[in-house]
Amino acid sequence: MRSERTREAVIDALLALVDEGNLRPTVRQISARAGISQRTVFHHFQDREDLLRTAAEKQAGRVLSALPAAVVEGTLDSRLGAYIAARARLFEAITPVHRAALLSEPFSATIAGRLNWARRRDRDEVARVFAPELARRRAADRAELLAAIAMVTTWAAWETLRSHRGLSPLMARRVVQRTLHALLTEAAPGPKPPRVR
Repeated sequence: MRSERTREAVIDALLALVDEGNLRPTVRQISARAGISQRTVFHHFQDREDLLRTAAEKQAGRVLSALPAAVVEGTLDSRLGAYIAARARLFEAITPVHRAALLSEPFSATIAGRLNWARRRDRDEVARVFAPELARRRAADRAELLAAIAMVTTWAAWETLRSHRGLSPLMARRVVQRTLHALLTEAAPGPKPPRVR
């Protein structure tokens, strides 16, 4: 039990440091926050990858337990409103950890795998929430529309609106809602335009 408490303390220290804006905490910083020696960290974790794997699992549990079930029935406006509100809450909560994950993605198979899993999950959720609108499109157009919706609802798009454009959470939600509404209610395209080269 003591060993498990120590592992939890290390993971909690790592996530707390990241939440506070330290995107690449060192083992020295993590151990100091956890109140243990640096050597003790690697007594409980095989290496940094093992530490990241455990932290990623805990973060995923924190995030998924706080997410409401996707609203897949009702009018487009009601589904759209519920979906965007949930995404906004999620993105505001995960931003520090997501920034840290993107820094580690090229160097950590664990983090890369976790991010790819989250991207697939998000795309599948878009397909479920907006299934009625997608079903009315031809197969090729449906795939393009799904890709467009998935792109607009990524954390990266939210980060652009919030951090790079300086929008408030409410204004960012309005921008995303306006964009999605336009995508989902536009008329199905006619003849395909010339291929972009």
